Amino acid sequence: MSMNDEIWRKEYPFESNHLDLDGHKYHYIDEGEGTPILFVHGNPTWSFAFRKLVAGLSDDYRCIAVDHIGCGLSDKPQNYEYRLARHIDNLCQLIEELELDNITLAAHDWGGAIGMGAAVRMAARISKIVLMNTAAFPSNFIPKRIAACRIPILGAIGVRGFNAFAGAAITQAIADKKTWTLASKAGYLAPYNTWANRVAVHRFVQDIPMNSKHASYDTLQNIADHLDLFNDTPIKLIWGMQDWCFNPDFLRRFQQIWPHAEAVELGHASHYLFEDDPERLINEIRKLVEG
Repeated sequence: MSMNDEIWRKEYPFESNHLDLDGHKYHYIDEGEGTPILFVHGNPTWSFAFRKLVAGLSDDYRCIAVDHIGCGLSDKPQNYEYRLARHIDNLCQLIEELELDNITLAAHDWGGAIGMGAAVRMAARISKIVLMNTAAFPSNFIPKRIAACRIPILGAIGVRGFNAFAGAAITQAIADKKTWTLASKAGYLAPYNTWANRVAVHRFVQDIPMNSKHASYDTLQNIADHLDLFNDTPIKLIWGMQDWCFNPDFLRRFQQIWPHAEAVELGHASHYLFEDDPERLINEIRKLVEG
């Protein structure tokens, strides 16, 4: 990926920061001052997904958005423990290194499990929570198009060889395709332009724990078992209701876990709700932080 790719860089004008994690560069942006809002992305996105939210909130708050190892502008080692527990370890280390406290956690997709994993470990540092089209508990639901990417050999060929996962996301993850710009598409795809650079995209798909024998199942179940730590925490669940992946059933599950949480249902939005309605997200996050 060219670091000077002007097609998408104009939409992502943030200074890059790196944390050394055992010799690997863990990239993050850190914009603004004040109450920290920590953005945690999923698969196959990166901190670019939150660019509009960071731009809209960083005048009043400190906005930190990470790139998981293997994603975005972070290093992409080929031999790495791409497991949920390791991603949680990395995020916790960043929180400690930056001495973040009174955090508003904002997480999407796989970022929900990673972010809530860090929140469970460091509950005293978490002040408020925003979850967007995600899960933090085991589920037996998996869309067929994602299950296909888990098929041995064929999954690797599709995801890493033909970019079938990240490529498909930019056509299937927003509700109004007309809102896509060339720069937006380029930004989402830029870090995942080769077989080697798509390693984490594939490994995230493989790391979905569909049964108790999976290596990450216990990690995810432990997170689910401790969600009650946040029964008194202000929580907002912002959901793109047209999402075919983290569909409204996941929202209802969270509402059962946290009856006090405020749900914001965006009937016109899909999985990439930050593309479908960034202004609404900015306003909803602002109201939570200031409330």
